[in-house]
Amino acid sequence: MKIHVLGSAAGGGFPQWNCNCPQCSAVRGGSRHHLPRTQSSIAVTANETEWLLINASPDVLQQIKAFPALQPARALRDTGIAAVLLMDAQIDHTTGLLMLREHRQKLPLFCHPLVREDLSTGNPLFKVLSHYCDIDWHDLQLQTAFQVPGLSGLQFEALPLISNAPPYSPHRDKPQPGDNVGLSVKDQASGKTLFYAPGLGQMEPHVWQAMQQADCVMVDGTLWTDDEMISLGASKKTSRSMGHMPQSGADGMIEWLDKLPSHVRKILIHINNTNPILDDSSPQRQTLTAHGIEVAFDGMEIEL
Repeated sequence: MKIHVLGSAAGGGFPQWNCNCPQCSAVRGGSRHHLPRTQSSIAVTANETEWLLINASPDVLQQIKAFPALQPARALRDTGIAAVLLMDAQIDHTTGLLMLREHRQKLPLFCHPLVREDLSTGNPLFKVLSHYCDIDWHDLQLQTAFQVPGLSGLQFEALPLISNAPPYSPHRDKPQPGDNVGLSVKDQASGKTLFYAPGLGQMEPHVWQAMQQADCVMVDGTLWTDDEMISLGASKKTSRSMGHMPQSGADGMIEWLDKLPSHVRKILIHINNTNPILDDSSPQRQTLTAHGIEVAFDGMEIEL
């Protein structure tokens, strides 16, 4: 199995268009310690020909251009994207669907029924797409193994996560199972497993079990501290209230990742533009390195 990181930033990307925080100012100024990043999305494959796009970032056209495997040019109109899987209904994980509207047939799409509801009502992307390529629906069943047509050799399982639903969802601040999922992806040939959860607000027993059984975990790296946005004056919300475990502090992501078996590769993704780990010379980044934790970047590839 190959995993390609198309985008590694949280919503808004890095730099964010209207942000002048120290991180965004540094990357605009050409700092060699700060890499620009697009909004988070990954693609996985077993054969390097057919790929599953996991989340459809607003930056998807830029990401496809940067990764030619998704546009293999075998015909007049072509794509390496066999299907799309949505892990939630957030804007930064779904808006890219509109950019895929020229698909030549119905777009195979996997999501939980609650996500389908939010994107048919509060933010009716699916109604818009019905006028273009339309959708070939596949409902995600929680904690049930499934396969994706065209991606033989990979087995998937969606796990419910405690995070938060988008503002246009009736479940905002009272999330239901299926509003946000984590994903286990197993290569049936190698037996290796990826656990992917870019939006993880709280550790639960079934999530922790999946992380311990994985060979690589790629998890929520949104904010360094719980009050990061508040202390900068960028928001009145804490990291946890937005559905993201901060990296530092008690019960933070570092504390949990330290408990994983030593062979597990640990990677942070969905990194907010305010997070000091985006500066590869920062003390916070050095802390991650000391704990054996990597920071995802656009174009990063993992083989399992």
